[in-house]
Amino acid sequence: MKAVVYERYGGPEVLRLADVPTPRPADDQVLVAVAATSLNLSDWEGLRGSPAYARLSGLRAPRRHVLGSDIAGTVEAVGPGVTRFAPGNEVYGDNLALLGGFAEHAVVRERDLALKPAGLTFVQASTIPQAGAIALQGTARAAAGRRVLVNGAGGGSGTFAIQLAKKLGAHVTGVDNEHKLDYMRSLGADEVVDHRREDFTRERYDLVLDLVAHRSVFAYRRALAPGGVYRCVGGSVRSLLRVLTVGAAAGAVTGRSLGVLVVKQGPSHFAPLAERCATGEISIHVDHTVGLDGVADALAHVGEGRALGKVVVTP
Repeated sequence: MKAVVYERYGGPEVLRLADVPTPRPADDQVLVAVAATSLNLSDWEGLRGSPAYARLSGLRAPRRHVLGSDIAGTVEAVGPGVTRFAPGNEVYGDNLALLGGFAEHAVVRERDLALKPAGLTFVQASTIPQAGAIALQGTARAAAGRRVLVNGAGGGSGTFAIQLAKKLGAHVTGVDNEHKLDYMRSLGADEVVDHRREDFTRERYDLVLDLVAHRSVFAYRRALAPGGVYRCVGGSVRSLLRVLTVGAAAGAVTGRSLGVLVVKQGPSHFAPLAERCATGEISIHVDHTVGLDGVADALAHVGEGRALGKVVVTP
């Protein structure tokens, strides 16, 4: 089969399109003929091996040589012990445990897959698992009358987070670069901020979902109203450690909560959003699609913060 592989950490230039053996499903695994795989920042981090936690599965070199976790496609074969799926089923899921989505076929653990809603295309379904789980859990505290800020709101998770927070009745501020301001408004953001021109931490919010944590914990604390909650997903290791230590302590002293959003994975945490997308209640935005030969450029597009919503690979 065709796959986009890499043997060392680096930029898009270390990726190459190659012929590799088609994987076989082991116990409790499913072989999926991949129809679509959406890109996440985790793919960009896994390519570069940075931040440091991106090397947990391989310190000097990647242990898995094909990236891509948010997969949608058709079951082609099942391994021993699989009972929920059969060949021909249309499925989708977050294959963060095994990766392999930038290829014509991928093996996925049975527990990481769900049946694709009939109302979604493969491309649409692939945009949901990781980004949707983050957005659902990150906006769970949003409510009518609360001020919510989403930093990095123009990307995949942010696209869903803005809409979910608005559905809960919150006043939503989206933060991203100047090229995404109109896009965030189109999603329903009440206010938009270009992070290069304005300091969003000068205002106060009841909930801050930070998808690109790079600021001082004291700036984040300043951005919280009394009783406010700050949660970050991703960012540099230094930023995460400071949030978990200094930030948590500083917040507790002032009646605020600063911490890292520990995202729960699996179909039960993304399927509810997929159903809402299938009915049209929540919209999906695909920046563009590429074939396997376009993965390198697509990863750079996402990693450099240029994508509006999601970029999807269609092998």
